[in-house]
Formats: sequence, C-alpha cells, structure tokens
Amino acid sequence: MSSEELTVAAGTGGAEAVTEPGPVVESGPVAEAEAVAEAEAVVAAEAVVEEAAARTYAVVADVNVRSGPGTSYEKVGRVKAGSRVTISCQRPGETVTGPTGTSKIWDRIGSGRYVSDTYVRTGSNGYVAPRC
Repeated sequence: MSSEELTVAAGTGGAEAVTEPGPVVESGPVAEAEAVAEAEAVVAAEAVVEEAAARTYAVVADVNVRSGPGTSYEKVGRVKAGSRVTISCQRPGETVTGPTGTSKIWDRIGSGRYVSDTYVRTGSNGYVAPRC
C-alpha cells in the first residue's frame, strides 16, 4: 500500500479503510460448539493434572524410602510420621504389613523413591494414582 492511498485531503470527512484479506475462519453454530467443546476439554485436562499434582497424603508412621517397590531395594531416605507425600504413581511390589494393613502396593514419591502404601493414609485399600 503506498502512502498516497492513506492520504486524506483536508475537509473530505474521512477516508475509506483498506484491509487485506485474512485467513478464512469457519463460523456458525457448529464451529462455535466445536471451539467451546475443545476449550472445555483443555480446561478439564488441566484441572485433572493440577488436582493430581496438588494431592498429598499423610504418612502414618516413620518409613524407609526405597529405590524400588520392595524392602530388598536400597534405602534412599526416610519419611517421618506426620509428613505429607505426593504420590506420582503406584505399582505392585513386595507385600508388606504396616500400620494401615497389608498390601503389595508401593507409592512412588519421587524419582527412584518408593514407600509401601501401608504407611500412607490414602483412604483406600486400592490404587489412588496411575500405575507406574
């Protein structure tokens, strides 16, 4: 567009806007419904991720943290009773009897960090997080 096209003579009352064509965007009820559904799906997925990330559970007794799902794995730490842990995933492993019962479920609380689910109050005897 040249500068002459944008020049308006004084007193003519204005200029006509010149626009370049943009991308074609579908419109109408179907396109709008699809856009709304897609936006709602994104929001729902983000909420699930945030809820999972924010969910912590109380440790009911002092427990050794292991490098894998069993007592034969190396001790890599310890969690004190009353602490809260975030369970990123769970997997079956050695069966352990602890303060909340007997279970073969092990909770991953960090990279290479597992505790027996029998030391964590999850409110369930089953899985409460995705399997590792």
